[in-house]
Amino acid sequence: MPRRERPGKPAKGEKPQRTAYDKALGLLARREHSGRELSRKLGQGGYDRQDTTEAIGRLGEQGYQDDDRFASMLVRNRASHGYGPARIRAELRNHGIGEAVARRLLDEAEVDWHELAADILRRRYGGPTADYAERGRRAQFLLRRGFAAATVRSLTHAEVDDAADD
Repeated sequence: MPRRERPGKPAKGEKPQRTAYDKALGLLARREHSGRELSRKLGQGGYDRQDTTEAIGRLGEQGYQDDDRFASMLVRNRASHGYGPARIRAELRNHGIGEAVARRLLDEAEVDWHELAADILRRRYGGPTADYAERGRRAQFLLRRGFAAATVRSLTHAEVDDAADD
């Protein structure tokens, strides 16, 4: 059955169609969304581009949708789940958040990335190892989580020093 563009009186047995604004507001009631994410979801729902743009603009004016607030929440959430700055920055970019905003939010997060990586490594693998292949696996794990190569190198080499001391 074709999708109606504007809400009106539904045919018998048919649900009334929600406006793009109502649909977006419903999505935002569940969790924060970036403007790009809302636009994509509304487009997939069959809403035309103009209605989508107007709805997102109206939600922004009313303070319901804010990309900075979304990005700040995402940075805090991902850091608390053990992801590094490179991975978080890439995810922000996928949501349409600019590089300058991403850099500012990562700096404001006040996360000690080295300590976070060390904690993740400790929780995942336990104690240090002198095994070269195992160190490589651990390094790859941290790199996939988005930690800087220098951080990974210092942690995996520190493991070798700690294992040699034992």
